[in-house]
Amino acid sequence: MTSSDDIEAIKQLKARYFRMMDTKNWDGFAAVFTDDVEIDTTEDGAGITHSLADFLPFLIKTIGEVTTVHHGHMPEITITSPTTATGVWAMEDELWWPPGGPIAHLHGFGHYHETYEKTAGGWRIKTLKLTRLRRQAD
Repeated sequence: MTSSDDIEAIKQLKARYFRMMDTKNWDGFAAVFTDDVEIDTTEDGAGITHSLADFLPFLIKTIGEVTTVHHGHMPEITITSPTTATGVWAMEDELWWPPGGPIAHLHGFGHYHETYEKTAGGWRIKTLKLTRLRRQAD
């Protein structure tokens, strides 16, 4: 696989990340990560998790009933070795809570800062940090 093939595979991986989250396909969503993934959502007040086993139940509890739309744009992907890569994605998300939720709607803008690992099953997200530039809530 060439470097450009690896970059395309990582773009496809991130596309699945967004689609699986928004369609609430939790098994498909889990498959985009390494088992020991580190997720840093401290800017959203959620802290850091150090495994898929910790992150997935938290996410399902947090947004399982929330309608979400996530978009990733302008990926900056660097292949750092035959089995590792880094990436930064500009992002926009919208979330709509059911009646009685903590808020009605959130519209956010920011970046995903990620590392990737190539496994026997293909590229996976190894670390993810969400940073926010702006949040609009109503």
